[in-house]
Amino acid sequence: MSANPIRGIRRKKSSLTEVKIAVLGAPGVGKSALTVRFLTKRYIGEYDHQAETRYKHEVMVDSEPILFEILDTCPKNDEELPLNDVYNWADALVLVFAITDRRSFNYVRRVKQTMLDTFEMPVALVANKADMVHLRQVSTEEGEILAKDFECCFTEVAAAEQVGQIAEVFLEVCREVLSVRRKNKQSLLDRMLGGKTAVVKAYARGKSDSALPKD
Repeated sequence: MSANPIRGIRRKKSSLTEVKIAVLGAPGVGKSALTVRFLTKRYIGEYDHQAETRYKHEVMVDSEPILFEILDTCPKNDEELPLNDVYNWADALVLVFAITDRRSFNYVRRVKQTMLDTFEMPVALVANKADMVHLRQVSTEEGEILAKDFECCFTEVAAAEQVGQIAEVFLEVCREVLSVRRKNKQSLLDRMLGGKTAVVKAYARGKSDSALPKD
């Protein structure tokens, strides 16, 4: 039997910057519709997910290619909250509720409470189904107040109608992740070199870039 020519070939690891985002919310709020809208610009109204789904897609963010990995969670009911594994995996969260469902609004409030003082990361709060105002149960003001409590941005969208506004939610939370990484990287560099003054001194002594700490 001939050897498989593919076996043994090591795939080159992607050099793209990766950002992992978990989309959280109660069943039926449109998490999958929002995610697919962002990734493909297409709208699919009905999903029958029995388990969480992960998507990978390259997107340009401010002229930089970013590999998005998005976890579309799939709670079985309003009482099933995300496990700590989700928070440990994610770089950021998109919390979704539907303006037509107050229980979903209470769900994202509980999600945020479970991660308080334990997990810190960029968060975006999104109210979906803004096109169904005749069925509204959660006011815009309530969403704004909750976002203020969460110290995050808030947007009302309609997955069935909008593309650009939905994309901006994911792009902005990605920018926050990249900003946090830059700050953490600089903070680590300062600590390892004894502060910004030490960085200047290191170059004054003629040290090359190779002497600096690696990522």
